[in-house]
Amino acid sequence: MSPTAFRFARRTSRLTPSMIRELMKLMGRPGLVSLGGGLPSADGFPAEALREVSQRVLAQSPREALQYATTEGLPALREWVAQRLRQRGLAVPATQVLITSGSQQGLDLVAKLLLEKGAKVAVESPTYLGALQAFAPYEADAVEVACDEAGPRPESLHEVAGARALYLLPNFQNPTGRCIPAARRRQIADQARRLGLPLIEDDPYGDLWFDRAPPPPVAAQWPEGTVYLGSFSKILAPGLRLGYAIAPAPVYDLLVQAKQAADLHSGTLAQHLVVDLLRTGMLDAHLDEVRTRYRLGRDAMAQALHTHMHDLATWQVPEGGMFFWLTLPPQIDAATLLPPAIEQGVSFVPGIAFFAGSPMHHSLRLSFVTEPAERIVQGVAALAQVVRRAMATFREAPGRPKLP
Repeated sequence: MSPTAFRFARRTSRLTPSMIRELMKLMGRPGLVSLGGGLPSADGFPAEALREVSQRVLAQSPREALQYATTEGLPALREWVAQRLRQRGLAVPATQVLITSGSQQGLDLVAKLLLEKGAKVAVESPTYLGALQAFAPYEADAVEVACDEAGPRPESLHEVAGARALYLLPNFQNPTGRCIPAARRRQIADQARRLGLPLIEDDPYGDLWFDRAPPPPVAAQWPEGTVYLGSFSKILAPGLRLGYAIAPAPVYDLLVQAKQAADLHSGTLAQHLVVDLLRTGMLDAHLDEVRTRYRLGRDAMAQALHTHMHDLATWQVPEGGMFFWLTLPPQIDAATLLPPAIEQGVSFVPGIAFFAGSPMHHSLRLSFVTEPAERIVQGVAALAQVVRRAMATFREAPGRPKLP
């Protein structure tokens, strides 16, 4: 069939490639220091433990592990999720847990239920690029909520009243790394309840804290008005493609039906492997190792930024997660720095990818978990050279205002 015979739906015009996924194609380039994509450290994957449980599962219950399963997910895995969330302050029954193919599928399913042409969905400024991509095909308009270093400003939520939902990443946000304090979480939930503004709380990074655990989820303040999304990608391995969605009953029933239409159920074998792995009690010790590794990366990047870029950018040191958010002088467009940075041997993500509205062209995101400490230092030093050359070029250009 000729390609011209296909007639695409109007919504396909809103599908766009991910800048981060395009950068990942460059990661195989010899010597390139990847500070761009937020890939978990492969050194932290529990490969040996998964090898052992794979053999056990396939020896003891191969028929169940390789067969179709219920859409909602394995009961044992749903119960584990419910118990884990209760420990974090979010009391939910296992009957409200839906196992998804990564939390990204959760975003797609929620968007499918809530969004349509002409509707609005409120997001932080900046926000997770993958959420913007998940929302776009449903033809809704993403509108930004004013934010500060503590997250969305509660008094600004009235400006997005009438939106179908407010999308939040309270814990070590991608891309800024910020964590919403407990008091601000209560204020956001209270204001959203008053406005009748449902919340979508995305929490892939909540277990990646360094010194102290984050406050209880926002959903704990307003469970009947919040869909909560979680993931096993950052705490075990993204290749498992398992996450979960917690939703109040009317929303939950529709999520199950939407998932049935999408993929019937998430991978049965992966669910059996994760259940068996979690039953060994290895998770807390494993997370301690991951946090230690990521903390070393965070500290290495903080020191390298202080050494090489203290006069070139501003940033906040994150208390968990995977990312630093840098703000350059306003005259510098971070996107124009990417090609010379790659030539210099380092990648990053320009900040414009993370905005629904007017982007901050002079911002960028760095990841500190994919590379070891010594290569992080190398990459930051290389990036500093690129920024410094751009600033020098800008100063020398005739008729341009002076940089600070």
